[in-house]
Amino acid sequence: MAGTRRITVALFLVWGASRSALLLCLLKVWVFPGPDVTGDVSVIYRGWYDVLLTGGFPSGDVSWQYPPGAALAVLSPALLPFLSYAHAFFVLALLADLAVLALLLYAGARDGGGARGPWLWTLGLALLGPTVYARYDVMVTAVAVAALVAGARHPRALGVLAACGALLKVWPALLLAGAVRRRAWGAAAVTTGGLALVCALAMPGAFSFLRAQGGRGTEVESLGALVLHVARHFGWQGEVLLHYGSVEFLGPWVGTVSAGALGLSVAGLGWLVVWRLAAWRFSPATLADAGFVAVLVFTVTSRVISPQYLVWLVGLAAVCLGRRGARMTVPAVLVLLACPVTVLEFPVYFGHVVASDGLGVTLLVVRNGLLVCATVGAARRLWRDTVPADERVLPPAPRFPALPSRDSTDSRGATESRDSRDSVASSPSGVR
Repeated sequence: MAGTRRITVALFLVWGASRSALLLCLLKVWVFPGPDVTGDVSVIYRGWYDVLLTGGFPSGDVSWQYPPGAALAVLSPALLPFLSYAHAFFVLALLADLAVLALLLYAGARDGGGARGPWLWTLGLALLGPTVYARYDVMVTAVAVAALVAGARHPRALGVLAACGALLKVWPALLLAGAVRRRAWGAAAVTTGGLALVCALAMPGAFSFLRAQGGRGTEVESLGALVLHVARHFGWQGEVLLHYGSVEFLGPWVGTVSAGALGLSVAGLGWLVVWRLAAWRFSPATLADAGFVAVLVFTVTSRVISPQYLVWLVGLAAVCLGRRGARMTVPAVLVLLACPVTVLEFPVYFGHVVASDGLGVTLLVVRNGLLVCATVGAARRLWRDTVPADERVLPPAPRFPALPSRDSTDSRGATESRDSRDSVASSPSGVR
């Protein structure tokens, strides 16, 4: 007990020190190297805030590419009117971070995982730098973590929270990949439909974000962008521009690279469908493991891998580690290792990434390589844990009540009946 208390005290000391450092960087008390990461909040979010207060969505702004629930995150600084918009946003992001830590501590104590998940979360966000509080992804991650922690025992809560998260930033819908109860899917469908209807009726342009994705290029930090980074050294005539809210490649063959990324995403979706149809050994850990794998797959194959996407992965990995006998330890460690490389490629050496020079490309190769290895390893582990290796292993045969013998004097028939019941009782066991 004393050892556990010391670990918890050390955890909160590290969390408090690292978060204080992040806030000091955001407040410009300490200057963090690289471009200023607070512009998204102080300029872009603040501009959206002003538009949302008029009763409509910023549908005329091509950088608004978020579901209608994102309006709540953008408007949330109004809860702290005594602070400036940016400062209020940073404080709320800090509180969301603390909420995730509390959820992970609760899950670790409940499921026997101890402090492994909270430590991963604490270290991962510290290594990602101040960007984590300058985007609203930590708020979305808090909803996703709550969905997985609650969903382990309350399927309807999983469905409701996953739907709320999806209306904030789409990806939490992937948490349903490992849900085995129809109640979770039903709750998600009802919640999504109800909230979407309310958003559409309350404010015009709620779903204009769906049209904003078509004209995007390939973001310079994505997996597919590595092809174009290398191509620049062989005379490729393209540009790197701020486009649709991110720094993207534009020019010849970019459409082909983007189509290739989309093809990989479709292949990833196909694998998830095949896995779901083949799997029948579901354990209490499968819900979080499957959600982690699904989000990894779509993050790695996306046209955009922004630094804040690592916040999602760290949060989900931490949930996976919160159970005794966690199976995703190696992929979780790989995600953690990707965090310091991510802060180096953005913002510290982002100029080198944009220039496609040796340092920039090397950082991207290492970061994206770690994420690819984490994805492959996690998917392989999920398949092994849930899909029987031997095709001869079948789900348990149904047990039927024995019928009374018509001739109680027929000892041979009674023996055969007992043998039949014994055969059924000894069939392989599993969970559908």
